[in-house]
Amino acid sequence: MSVVLYRYDGSPFSVKLENILLVKQIPHQRVNVSSMLPRAEITELLGVNYRRIPILAIGSDIYCDTSLIASALERRFPSAQGYGTLFPRKKHAGDADTGLVKAFAKYWADTVLFPLAPSLLSWEKMSAAFIKDRSAFRGAPINVEALVASRGKNLSLLSTNLSLVEEQLADGREWLFDTELPSLADFAVHFVYRWVQGFRGVESLFDPATFPNSLKWLSRVTAHLGRLKLSQAAPPTISGTDAAALIAGSPFEPYAVVGFDTREAARLGLKAGDHVSVAPDDNARNFGTVGKLVALNREEFVIEVVGKAGTFRCHFPRIMFTAKLAKAKL
Repeated sequence: MSVVLYRYDGSPFSVKLENILLVKQIPHQRVNVSSMLPRAEITELLGVNYRRIPILAIGSDIYCDTSLIASALERRFPSAQGYGTLFPRKKHAGDADTGLVKAFAKYWADTVLFPLAPSLLSWEKMSAAFIKDRSAFRGAPINVEALVASRGKNLSLLSTNLSLVEEQLADGREWLFDTELPSLADFAVHFVYRWVQGFRGVESLFDPATFPNSLKWLSRVTAHLGRLKLSQAAPPTISGTDAAALIAGSPFEPYAVVGFDTREAARLGLKAGDHVSVAPDDNARNFGTVGKLVALNREEFVIEVVGKAGTFRCHFPRIMFTAKLAKAKL
């Protein structure tokens, strides 16, 4: 089954997903896209207007948001078939706390922790085109002076949040949820602080005297990923045109796997076959992807979309995404 990653250099969430694919040991190909719009490889060829990167195609199913992608990879490439797992067993007894790990990764690492980091970038040196693009992404003009002024506060909050990691590791555990191997929780926090480590002016945050356990943990996760990278072939890069043709010629996941929960749909004022627009609740809200609602459960929406390369099924998480009725095409 083909697996295609759409990503760009410098995208922290692309790094997160690349790490997940490493851990899962899933062969894949990748398409390098622009860090700014337009991205015809996605919007025109696939018919997906989703603004954020990365996205991942498994067969003809296109998955958006790393939280849902992680769940889909775990389901479609299970450890029982020889793949790695994002939810290893606890070190001392019992299965992993999968629900809690997912909630931790989404609600804390992605939603609370990560948003503190971008202000530490050198916004005053960014091009006008980049500022304009990211303003459209946010849905409001970016105030560069305000971002620069917020750096001290956000650096302090990153320190405060790192103290929670330090507290969690204080009992000498190797990984955050005391699992046999690092879990999604470790990778969800690691990619944020690893990204921040590359910025200027953040040296005081990574103080060994203040966060000895956390810094050792960061190094352990980095080393673990490094070993996996050495043991696996580098993913080949293909063009957006070739990727679209590959995806279009691959099979869909059966509708029944996700199913259609009519009770959940009714709560949302939706029904199967509705023409809907799906978009994130936080940023990029103005970039809804429009298609026919074909599957829905408590975890995801699935819509059929049409691009120049063919018809695809696009999957979005239920958490922090909204599907609403859209005007049907004439």
